[in-house]
Amino acid sequence: MKKAILALEDGSVFEGHALGAEGTVTAEVCFNTSMTGYQEILTDPSYKGQMVTLTYPEIGNYGIIPEDDESYQPHASGLIIRELSPVRSNFRSKLSLEEYMLQHGIPGIMHIDTRALTKRLRVEGALKGVLSTDGLDSEQAVIMAQEWHGLVGHDYVKQVSCQQKFQWDVDGKQNPNWHDDYQKNTENADLSMAKPEFHVVAYDFGIKYNILRRLREQGFQITVVPAETGAKQVMELRPDGVFLSNGPGDPAAVTYAHQAVRELIGQVPIFGICLGHQILSHALGGRTYKLKFGHRGGNQPVKDLKSGEVKITSQNHGFAVDSGSFPEGDVEVTHINLNDKTCEGVRHTKHSAFSVQYHPEAAPGPNDATYFFSEFRAEVETWKKNA
Repeated sequence: MKKAILALEDGSVFEGHALGAEGTVTAEVCFNTSMTGYQEILTDPSYKGQMVTLTYPEIGNYGIIPEDDESYQPHASGLIIRELSPVRSNFRSKLSLEEYMLQHGIPGIMHIDTRALTKRLRVEGALKGVLSTDGLDSEQAVIMAQEWHGLVGHDYVKQVSCQQKFQWDVDGKQNPNWHDDYQKNTENADLSMAKPEFHVVAYDFGIKYNILRRLREQGFQITVVPAETGAKQVMELRPDGVFLSNGPGDPAAVTYAHQAVRELIGQVPIFGICLGHQILSHALGGRTYKLKFGHRGGNQPVKDLKSGEVKITSQNHGFAVDSGSFPEGDVEVTHINLNDKTCEGVRHTKHSAFSVQYHPEAAPGPNDATYFFSEFRAEVETWKKNA
């Protein structure tokens, strides 16, 4: 096996064996506690500029299923695991994890102590790092990690957003009730969906496919637009609602999105997820800050402050909204994280505009919060009746 190293900005060096493609990459090193979903994690655009450490010890046992990609390509810079499963076993699997990484040029490292690495990241915070399979000297790799610019202040959204607007699943056949139809494993099932009733414009800041599936299941015709689309251009599409997607990088750096959303508030209902939540918060006068090591995994407890209910949620973010930064009167915090009391949801007190920090569409993760998509539909219906 070819050797590989992972060097961190604090001087730590982990030696292991190469996984996937060969090469040297520099990125922020973070960890995800999900037990499954490595394919969805690799293809989530929110991981642009990051290498992901998976805390579950054995990865790759069910292979790769092309239909489960969450984007048009993988976006994570690298993958860090303890052990690669020697076999893959799943009737939907088309290739192995390592074959997939080779196909897409993703380097990785295995056979390192991921528990020790994760503990270091929890204590020190997310660290800049270099992963190399090229025989790079350890001291040189540490210096490279220290000199990398990091995520703060940098706009990664433009690197993952679509370049032209497009329609998602116009005929309703690409996006059947995807979760059930694959379990049925029927070859000639009617996969068409009901005709859309409403039109939503979805900002692509790094949108996941399962978000688009969930919106389509709620009866939305979806026009996906590039991140830099202005409010006037959005309204010319005559939307019944606007969706703000997840995405990578520092939310404070995407000022063009803050301005566009600020102009859209009050014109149509708005719903945001993850980076979309942070962008809406900036548009409402709030601020964001970088978390020590972020929330990444499928077991984050979130409390609804109105109902008192607690949901277990899927999360992937390294920045958070400052609950105390909003102007008085216009914004209410609706949800908090029970682990660290950070802001997990906001709502405008006068207009239909709300957002959550976590991922109600999951993929991977629990489906406790899926109801937000039907809640968005209900707000669009009410707005249409009163327009």
